[in-house]
Amino acid sequence: MFTIAAFYQFTTLPDIVAYKEKLAALAGEQGVVGSILLAPEGVNGTIAGSRAGVDALLAALRALPGCSGLEHKESTSEHKPFKRMKVRLKKEIVTMGVDVDALNDVGAYVAPEDWNALISDPETILIDARNEYEVAIGSFDGAIDPKTSTFGELPKWLDELAAQKQSGEKKKLAMFCTGGIRCEKATAYAKKLGFDDIFHLKGGILKYLENVPETESLWRGACYVFDERVSVGHGLVEGDHVMCRACGRPVDSNGRAHRDYREGVSCKNCINEYTEEDRARFAARHQQIIDAGRE
Repeated sequence: MFTIAAFYQFTTLPDIVAYKEKLAALAGEQGVVGSILLAPEGVNGTIAGSRAGVDALLAALRALPGCSGLEHKESTSEHKPFKRMKVRLKKEIVTMGVDVDALNDVGAYVAPEDWNALISDPETILIDARNEYEVAIGSFDGAIDPKTSTFGELPKWLDELAAQKQSGEKKKLAMFCTGGIRCEKATAYAKKLGFDDIFHLKGGILKYLENVPETESLWRGACYVFDERVSVGHGLVEGDHVMCRACGRPVDSNGRAHRDYREGVSCKNCINEYTEEDRARFAARHQQIIDAGRE
């Protein structure tokens, strides 16, 4: 059984090169796989391994400057959710493309246990800050889908929302995303645009699905995750989605029964996005993966 931990922390990291080397070495020693991003603004990642290995790496992360309070969302999987460990250096731990202060000037956090009351208020505008392919497999009741393909498109959508705002309007904005990190920047940007009552789900959808009983939940569908599990549901139980290896979108059991689905080659979402030459290349790649697994 693999223990999986997702985390992020905005802080000032002065020497990310040295931290990368230490974390990569420790992950290798402990047999931990996954992805960690380090940037001057903080750390972001998801890791998986044995209970002891994950705990060791989390302890090392919490020893970084300003990370003693780093929180994580935890789940398990019978299957290895990552193939290897990647520790990467980035300019940002989540790329939005606008200048915001995600360390000091973000929206108000709302605990998962208090989220239902906020989003049930008719004065609340509920915004799903994720990308369209994520929203397609699950979201909260009544949430607005900005229909973005990347997080970098969200600022323009928020600009348009701000332009529609009536003078003196006091509507609340409530935002949510997978683990909470995108909402740190999205709510900070909304504050720059003049929105005052801005809230975001602490710990994101993952913490909500972990803490709120399904019988009380306002979440519908599955939550896309960025590893080999592809999706999780209430209690962070692994969903039935697989990833289309051509376009990277999630595909459920109905999608796999569709005539356009070919494992490793295409799905109904991308059947018109690629040429026959592309699909032939995808098929050859998929066969290589199958053959490698037999060795």
